[in-house]
Amino acid sequence: MDLNPIKDAFDRVAKKQKMSGSKTQEVVAQMIREIENSLEIIKAEHFGSEVDCKSVFGELKKKLLEIAPLSQLEGTQKELNIALSKYPKQLEKSFNPDISKAYRNIDFDAHTVNQIIAGHFYRQGLFDVGDCFINEANVPESTAAMKSLFSEMYLILEAMKNKNLEPALNWATANSNKLKENGSDLLLKLHCLQFVEILQGGSRSKALSYVRTHISPFGANHFSEIQKLMACLLWSGRLHQSPYSDLLSPTNWNVVSEELTRQFCNLLGQSFDSPLSVTIAAGFQGLPPLLKFMNVMAGKKHEWQSMKQLPVPVELDREFQFHSIFVCPVSKEQSTDENPAMLMQCGHVLCKQSINKMSKNWSKTFKCPYCPSDIDSTQCRQLHF
Repeated sequence: MDLNPIKDAFDRVAKKQKMSGSKTQEVVAQMIREIENSLEIIKAEHFGSEVDCKSVFGELKKKLLEIAPLSQLEGTQKELNIALSKYPKQLEKSFNPDISKAYRNIDFDAHTVNQIIAGHFYRQGLFDVGDCFINEANVPESTAAMKSLFSEMYLILEAMKNKNLEPALNWATANSNKLKENGSDLLLKLHCLQFVEILQGGSRSKALSYVRTHISPFGANHFSEIQKLMACLLWSGRLHQSPYSDLLSPTNWNVVSEELTRQFCNLLGQSFDSPLSVTIAAGFQGLPPLLKFMNVMAGKKHEWQSMKQLPVPVELDREFQFHSIFVCPVSKEQSTDENPAMLMQCGHVLCKQSINKMSKNWSKTFKCPYCPSDIDSTQCRQLHF
């Protein structure tokens, strides 16, 4: 969803409001100065000056009328009111509450959906909510097995929040071979956090012993990191005053916690992100073009329901692209090793067979079906996903 129109409308309202407020302060300041001047003249009467209060008030009234506060404020206030009246219309236009127009009445597996929802609760550590959902939705007990899978992970994460790394180190050590296969240095990161905690406690000898026992085996591939830790030994108990004070940042713990969560899910055969969260986020991006299409197809609802594929392209961010699959927009066929995707000079992509047909067996130039560019088939380049 494009939020730029809403931001622009909000900025316009904020700008008009600022201008109106500044103008109000300016006019009020003018009036205060005139009133204060009149008071000074009246006070001077007590020091021997003969002053006619009526004439002072008359002069004050004349100057206030010249300032004309209502006339000065009317223009900016009117502009603010216009901007404010347009803003709700922009919100209503951007956030259409009737999303049912994009709904397709299709069959889906309720059991799978319930598993995804229950799994989402367990992923978030909401074990009581997950249990309640399983009971009320009559989900088979096999789904509850996910609870035990994620409960260990959350025990580890809760311990890390309390600066207790023992459960995390035990798990990482037990799965060190699998972590190494995944290219993860999680175990080293956990040991580094433990080293910093020991050193910050003021025990240089314990910290050195910890490096020799647990961290030195990583020296072959992580020599520079270990050098940095050894230099930290000179700042025992006062690491916050050293050039390595960044090691004390809470961000380091957050990064390692996220890495542990990612690797834990990976070893369980689960994705790092909840499938329910990904689905909702992808739907949030894909909904606006579908709603726009349905506004055009308002009188052809039945036709929309009978289509086997989406009638309009729905672009999603790369975070929602999980498969290296390309479907040729001309032939509607999926690319293969024999029929790979080919990048043309204009930047558009077609499958090899489509280019072959359009170029008469690579012998002629042809027009790109999506832009007016002339394409030399011999300059097309194969893409590797």
